[in-house]
Amino acid sequence: MTDLAFRSAGQLAAAVAAKEVSSVELLDHYLDRVERLDPKVNAIVARDEEGARAAALEADRTVSRGEPLGRLHGVPVTIKDSLEVAGMRTTGGSARWGEHVSTSDAESVARLKNEGAIVFGKSNMPPDARDWQTYNEVYGTTNNPWDPTRGPGGSSGGSAAALAAGLTGLELGGDSAGSIRVPAHFCGVYGLRTSFGIVPRYGSVSGHAPGTLADFDMAVLGPLGRHADDLDLGLDILAGADHDRAPAWRLELPAARSATLRGFRVAAWLEDPFCPVDGELVAIMRATVEAVRAEGAVVVEGRGPVGLEETMALYEPLLMAQSGLVEPDESYAGLVDLAAAEGAAGGFASDLTVSFREWHALDERRQHSRRRWSEFFRDVDVLLCPVTPTAAFPHDQQPDPTWSVRTLRVDGADRPYRDMLTWMAPSAVNHLPAAVAPVGTTRDGLPVGIQVIAPYLNDRTAVRFVRCLADVIGGFRRPPGF
Repeated sequence: MTDLAFRSAGQLAAAVAAKEVSSVELLDHYLDRVERLDPKVNAIVARDEEGARAAALEADRTVSRGEPLGRLHGVPVTIKDSLEVAGMRTTGGSARWGEHVSTSDAESVARLKNEGAIVFGKSNMPPDARDWQTYNEVYGTTNNPWDPTRGPGGSSGGSAAALAAGLTGLELGGDSAGSIRVPAHFCGVYGLRTSFGIVPRYGSVSGHAPGTLADFDMAVLGPLGRHADDLDLGLDILAGADHDRAPAWRLELPAARSATLRGFRVAAWLEDPFCPVDGELVAIMRATVEAVRAEGAVVVEGRGPVGLEETMALYEPLLMAQSGLVEPDESYAGLVDLAAAEGAAGGFASDLTVSFREWHALDERRQHSRRRWSEFFRDVDVLLCPVTPTAAFPHDQQPDPTWSVRTLRVDGADRPYRDMLTWMAPSAVNHLPAAVAPVGTTRDGLPVGIQVIAPYLNDRTAVRFVRCLADVIGGFRRPPGF
């Protein structure tokens, strides 16, 4: 049964459909692993065992009756605590919403359930999804399964840690500043930042009050899994018009640009003096690029069409402008004031408050940047680049509202903590999909991921590339002790 816990979500659904294992047995297996192993990790912070067991029993009855089954039928899954699950506590990692119990499912959660997923728990996250570490005063600290002295990343840190430890079948997280990609990299699992706007975000409690209806610029939801196939399956289930647009809109994502590595045109941007990357990570990524080249792919090396410095100058004020923590009844002026305060708390300059007119000017610059990326992707199918400058770093919970104290260790030198943001920016600000795949481990045994950025709405291209990559260099590895 231990190996069963580490199968892909699709394989688990197939096992339930074939009666190799019942949904109840699978749920019990994961719950047993949570009881035995999660105390070392603290990834799953809320559970609904009674509701999950009832759903699993009904899933097994459905199999026995020979009725049609969903693509996740009977598969136990967990959900990042920023997303509402009916009947469960949803805190967003914040004491402000610490007693909030959801009365309905987030639209994305409903899509997983409609395909037969059994939601049995919520995974931990930092307060309001605002850190690349995962700890909060509600649920405490989540550890990295590969090394408990280090964090699992954030903000979907509990999601990635639960997957790596074999505590869940699939996860759902969010990303506006690397919140899917960083944890996938730190924990050695797969994650997909989807193209902006293709997965409904209603029901997200991430830096704003439950029930908020307004969308947030650059923020997306996407799947995390132990296998590249999980990204493909998650994308199929999650992507589509939201409730209001569904009567008229249909989403048909283009097929992957190639089915094999040999057919891909690949750009590699592995280093940049604006944001140095630890040499050990660069070496692992270079070996990955050479493996891709050896399979016959056309590989060119160089930076993307818009440099990191220019990208950050655009990304930071746009990120700050959409990150205010507001109640639904606050005025626009209140939003601006609070966004400025939160921007300062996030490490951005305190004078980055933007007016509505200034935001539109920034957005115009962003549209020109997007055009340049679109032109770049006429000749290139995917861009490979780092996820962050380092592998998972030690827990650092010193109070530091301006990020001026925290640092990253890169090739023996201290770098600003905010460097964690830089390699996240090109995908986020330009609304591009980006998959992260595990490609090796450091000398200290820490996972290393690589970021695969694809053209807008070409999510299947990024996913197909990481699936092909796994065939060549291998994929997920189980952490020792799990």
